[in-house]
Amino acid sequence: MRIDIISVVPDILKSPFEASILKRAIEKKHVEVHFHNLRDYSKNKYKQVDDYQYGGGAGMVLMPEPIDKCISQLKAERNYDEIVYLTPDGETLHQKMANSLSLKQNLILLCGHYKGIDQRVREMHITKEISIGDYVLSGGEVAAIVLSDAIIRLIPGVLNNETSALTDSFQDDLLAPPIYTRPAEYKGKKVPEVLMSGHFKKIEEWREAQALKITKQKRPDLIDEK
Repeated sequence: MRIDIISVVPDILKSPFEASILKRAIEKKHVEVHFHNLRDYSKNKYKQVDDYQYGGGAGMVLMPEPIDKCISQLKAERNYDEIVYLTPDGETLHQKMANSLSLKQNLILLCGHYKGIDQRVREMHITKEISIGDYVLSGGEVAAIVLSDAIIRLIPGVLNNETSALTDSFQDDLLAPPIYTRPAEYKGKKVPEVLMSGHFKKIEEWREAQALKITKQKRPDLIDEK
């Protein structure tokens, strides 16, 4: 997979991809991640990429030309499965969406900034709009990192244990059950006996029951949606 991330401040993006699972995924060549500074596509000598919005109002808007030039150049080099704009008014990110995107070959992630981007760019290039929640950030960079992490960890070979991602919360529309590790007893609190029984069928049944119980308590909306 290849992910191209377009941003006004690409330096914000880099450090998460230089550690832990994302770093290993890149080193093992399971994914390529490329950063593009939108200012490199400005024709203005001051590298201006934003301007006041027509009709008045607070907040600057990212101009269409630099974004169009950047995306058009990338599209001329290869075909992209999705061109994603990270925006608060997009579809809220969920696990099924991450699963679907992890199967793609080439993605562009466009980070919004200031008040947002010129509507014409959305109409010309954007194929999918994604939000990571009902709140507003200073820019789409953090959202791009979140989306990238959610996608990359699902690529075969990235995680040491292939089944780990399949048992995460939301994979089956349920939250994950409680998990324990050594010691078997800590400050008077014991690990449930079934988990140490070696009876895998009973362990699986216990985990399923706990997942359902926790989901009913914390996120009943997930069950109501079924």
